[in-house]
Amino acid sequence: MADDCIISMHNISKHFPGVKALDNVDFRIRKGEVHVLMGENGAGKSTLIKILTGIYKQDGGTIFFDGREFSPASALEVQRAGISTIYQEISLIPQLSVAENIFIGREIKTNGVINWKTTREKSRELLKGLGLEIDVTRAAGSFGTAIQQMAAIARAISIDAKLIVMDEPTSSLDEGEVNVLFGVIRKLKKEGVSILFISHRLNEVFEISDKITILRDGQLIGEYKTNTITHEELIAKMVGRDAAAILADRKVRSSKVSKEFVRAEGIKCGFKLKGLNIAIGKGEVVGIAGLLGSGRTEFARVLFGVDKYDMGSILIDGKPVKFRVPRDGIKWGFAFCSEDRKTEGIIPHLSVKDNILIANMNNTSRFGIIAKSRQNALVDEYIQALKIKTPSREQTIMNLSGGNQQKTILARWLCLKPNLVIMDEPTRGIDIGAKREIEALIRRMADDGISILFISSEFEELIRNCDRVEVIREGANMKTLVGPDITEKNIIRSIAGAEA
Repeated sequence: MADDCIISMHNISKHFPGVKALDNVDFRIRKGEVHVLMGENGAGKSTLIKILTGIYKQDGGTIFFDGREFSPASALEVQRAGISTIYQEISLIPQLSVAENIFIGREIKTNGVINWKTTREKSRELLKGLGLEIDVTRAAGSFGTAIQQMAAIARAISIDAKLIVMDEPTSSLDEGEVNVLFGVIRKLKKEGVSILFISHRLNEVFEISDKITILRDGQLIGEYKTNTITHEELIAKMVGRDAAAILADRKVRSSKVSKEFVRAEGIKCGFKLKGLNIAIGKGEVVGIAGLLGSGRTEFARVLFGVDKYDMGSILIDGKPVKFRVPRDGIKWGFAFCSEDRKTEGIIPHLSVKDNILIANMNNTSRFGIIAKSRQNALVDEYIQALKIKTPSREQTIMNLSGGNQQKTILARWLCLKPNLVIMDEPTRGIDIGAKREIEALIRRMADDGISILFISSEFEELIRNCDRVEVIREGANMKTLVGPDITEKNIIRSIAGAEA
């Protein structure tokens, strides 16, 4: 390995049942370098980081850290070697004080007893360096997300690490806090500390990084100096399109005008959504395009009533409504197919029949008595209509393919005769044949007057299926594309902040 590399990973492979998460990936970070790791969902970023930080063991390949072969057996061993990690999900213990969280496992002691005075003083100094002055004796859980994240950052830099891994550290920070963090990163860089930075915010990536490594589908796409790659080229490499192909416009569906069904105006939700405006007509397929972290899923969850929003309004047929829980959305005929099919969609140990009927029990029972014949007829109708490949309605859903699981979830909602179907990455992880069947189903639903909100990271899908595409970035509207303007070139340029 090169003498100036703090970390060098060679031919790293990792397999999970049915999935090749990493395929002979090479990755390196030089000393005093800010290096960004980028890729969409399923690219292998998280797996690579978990191998580096001792959570997973690679199936093949070697790691060198600071000039020596490195094979960590635990996260504690990684920390002792000089690698500190700031996770996207807050990793503080809410019941402990901020000071206790910062020095947990590394308590400052005098004669074998914890020196609380020094602990608190050092905690205040670390946080002051991050532009934060708070009562460090208060429980961490009593503060908001942003302050907790700053405390986690303070803990990471207090370790005197040689490499700091920052996984979406700015996700809960406002602009001023991000600027302070970037000042700290630049200071650490001058001191020779290396930073592995993960973010889906393009402006941050180009502002703070020296190098960018891109992964896609578990494979290394390339390592690039930040000042040698454009926003458009970066996005193209992440999503797997040749730059020349992106410049070529494609034939798209002609635009259509329909009566407006639902409108979201000025939706704000924490740091994720910043005044988003999206309208959907009756029988219209409206797509949302944006990179991971742009606010796509957050908007879907707000629209369905899963998450509450801070400001803005939702109107149905021009009348304001307020969803407090998903049940309220369902009453208005809203349906939601989550991007996380396995944990938020299917109930794995139940049958196909039970998974279809779970939201429709009231309509298939009389006086509290289940009408089995009516249920079976309904389930069989949708198994046939959606071409769900299953030996029987009683088959356990976890034994079906991903595409058939997804069609089962769609059947669940179609039983309720919905007015709007929210589809978040409906074709992720399924084969080409099943994709085409689901896309054909989307068009049939739209032709039947059902409104569709279609979220996909595959631009080709948006082009094929959508009447209109709303391009968003960092929780804000960037561009509305209609009809022949829905092209890969225009989507990517809009995400990158250029005029389409």
